[in-house]
Amino acid sequence: MKAIIPVAGMGTRLRPHTYTTPKALFQVAGRPILAYILDEVVKLSVDEVVFVVGHLGDKIVGYVRREYPELGIYAVEQEEQLGLGHAVYLTRERTEGEPVLIIYGDTIFEGDLRGALEGGADARIGVKQVDDPGRFGVVVTEGDRIVRLVEKPSEFLSDLAIAGVNFVRNTPLLFRSLETIIREDRRTKGEYQLTDAFQEMVERGARLEVFRIENWFDCGKPESLLETNRHLLSKRGGAPDIPGSVVLPPSFVAPTAKIESSIVGPYTSVAEGAHIEGSIVRNSIVGEGALVKGCLLEGSIVGDRARALGAYQKLNVGDSSEVRLGVS
Repeated sequence: MKAIIPVAGMGTRLRPHTYTTPKALFQVAGRPILAYILDEVVKLSVDEVVFVVGHLGDKIVGYVRREYPELGIYAVEQEEQLGLGHAVYLTRERTEGEPVLIIYGDTIFEGDLRGALEGGADARIGVKQVDDPGRFGVVVTEGDRIVRLVEKPSEFLSDLAIAGVNFVRNTPLLFRSLETIIREDRRTKGEYQLTDAFQEMVERGARLEVFRIENWFDCGKPESLLETNRHLLSKRGGAPDIPGSVVLPPSFVAPTAKIESSIVGPYTSVAEGAHIEGSIVRNSIVGEGALVKGCLLEGSIVGDRARALGAYQKLNVGDSSEVRLGVS
């Protein structure tokens, strides 16, 4: 079995951070999004992980080789952003003919994936019940069998959202279905969607089933990153004891971060080399090497090596930037 992880997206909703850091490497609760995904992959009998890369792809490949040296990896470049279906299609020469696990590169999920690999269905699609299904691809089911899949429907069809974790046993049929929608230029929202390829499989008589994901976090925008950060920190609990400052749990402070005369937390992550001085920071993510001085921050994201100086604000500051608030 192989795994396919598409990570070629530009991450436009996370700008300015994604100008310099690929979305999959953005940190939540002290670790990159991709680390949470790969931790689950290595528990399974995966022979190789095929990454579909694009923007800043060399950083992703470098990170995986450095942090997961035992993992066999292969990278395919998606030069033009034509959608998730197109990204998966680019892996066909490397993966066709054997089962594949397809995991979206900006998704953190909780659940035992071994159950997804059971049974004889042509594909099994991870789903989660949601309140706002119009934002996602959805499935319509009869029992566990999928009878219809639609990408971001304009009217209500189902509240079972496709959660970004899919196991495909019949890869020859998947790639024939992808080839059909690309050849016929069948686009949804301007892109070749994996959801439409799964629907093509259903129409060709394939048996697709659902499996349930316990928790699922789409980390594609700032508010969802902060929500995911809160959830993961709550599961971990605790906070370090730092003399001269107060760190309220649950919070994460990296070993090389420096906290002086400050109140940090709850629900705050402070990355390696960051420095917080004379500040109150809560419900926030502070990146590597960032400086926060004389600030009151809440619900903020401070990028790597960014500087935030003075005043109470809600910030979304990209890497290597400087913001001066209330100082001349």
